[in-house]
Amino acid sequence: MKNEMHLQFSALSQNESFARVTVASFIAQLDPTLDELTEIKTVVSEAVTNAIIHGYDSNPDGIVYISCTLEEDCVVSMTIRDEGMGISNLEEARQPLFTTKPELERSGMGFTIMENFMDEVEIATSESKGTVLRLKKHLSKSKALCN
Repeated sequence: MKNEMHLQFSALSQNESFARVTVASFIAQLDPTLDELTEIKTVVSEAVTNAIIHGYDSNPDGIVYISCTLEEDCVVSMTIRDEGMGISNLEEARQPLFTTKPELERSGMGFTIMENFMDEVEIATSESKGTVLRLKKHLSKSKALCN
């Protein structure tokens, strides 16, 4: 059995914490460990911040979309999507410490953090059409608790 949540909001920096808390609240029903919950919240923060700052270049008219699915066997699947500028060089963007906004004191660790905290990370991007992140995390709970 799947349980789904869909969320969309304006690409405003102040909505990053809203997204993080909303996803965490939805996932909480699987009773993740504190570390798992913290990792997922961090990944949501990184992905949403990337969409706002890089995808929409901080244009408040943009919309960030999040879908979250709780699947059998304690698997959390998330899709975080924007319809912004896209990433011109994905391979370069995935390199640790790479940032296109050094003036904003960005660390360039967003994708690295996502890849370290999630079990699966897929990135699809198209210039001037946006970016889609597909993320999966297998929670450590026994199968008996998640079926």
